[in-house]
Amino acid sequence: MRILAINDISCVGKCSLTVALPVLSACGATVDILPTALLSTHTGGFTGYTFLNLDGEMAKICDHWETLGLKYDVIYSGYLGSKQQIEFVKSVKRRFLKEGGKFIVDPVLGDNFKFYAGFDEDFAKGMLSLCAEADYILPNETESFLLTGERDFAKALKILKAACPHPVITGADCADGYFLYYFDEKEERMPLIKVDGNYHGAGDVFASAFAGCIGGGLSMREALSLTAEFCYRSILRTKAEVPDRKYGMNYERELYILADKFGGKSETVQ
Repeated sequence: MRILAINDISCVGKCSLTVALPVLSACGATVDILPTALLSTHTGGFTGYTFLNLDGEMAKICDHWETLGLKYDVIYSGYLGSKQQIEFVKSVKRRFLKEGGKFIVDPVLGDNFKFYAGFDEDFAKGMLSLCAEADYILPNETESFLLTGERDFAKALKILKAACPHPVITGADCADGYFLYYFDEKEERMPLIKVDGNYHGAGDVFASAFAGCIGGGLSMREALSLTAEFCYRSILRTKAEVPDRKYGMNYERELYILADKFGGKSETVQ
């Protein structure tokens, strides 16, 4: 399988494309990348970071790709640096996704019920329009609220289902536990083991693993179960090994979970 990952490059602080490349590769994919921005560090916990928007380069990259006849089994989009990029990613889907391929959107907007730097309600409306073109969307609990205005997860899921056939709320902290809320053939929720604390890059680890699992032919429930296990083990390792968590998760030694599942099974598209 061939997967296109659309996300930023944060040079320090493991997230975005520096996570997507190894995780998707562990799932047996040939991974191509379309960078949306270049940052010295990610924006969560660091100050004084540099930011270079890559709008112009994205257009030139894709024009070159068309001359190569590239097509993708999965296109996965994450952090987008501008509303213009939202519209551009829609065109990337139309130009490069194979017939029958899967479009997966991680609608990166915020955390702790606040927007990330540079995002606002108008940007969230644009992101919701991108979600409407996706097969799967992966908002965290903050992003589900920013997209829907609804803090009740079951109600938020119904609103998201109106936009996308397979929404997943990737971490819902409820009175009776911690869950994935998702819609496959019906509304479902999957219990998770919650580890206290904030773990930067966890959303990118989750989204990348899920995209690889879906691209590798797993059912939605199988993909979520394997992804949740991989993320849980990575968080436990990070909790034990990383004193300053803004530098990202120690997921690398847990990649064998994915590699073992897909070893020798995925067909690389030439």
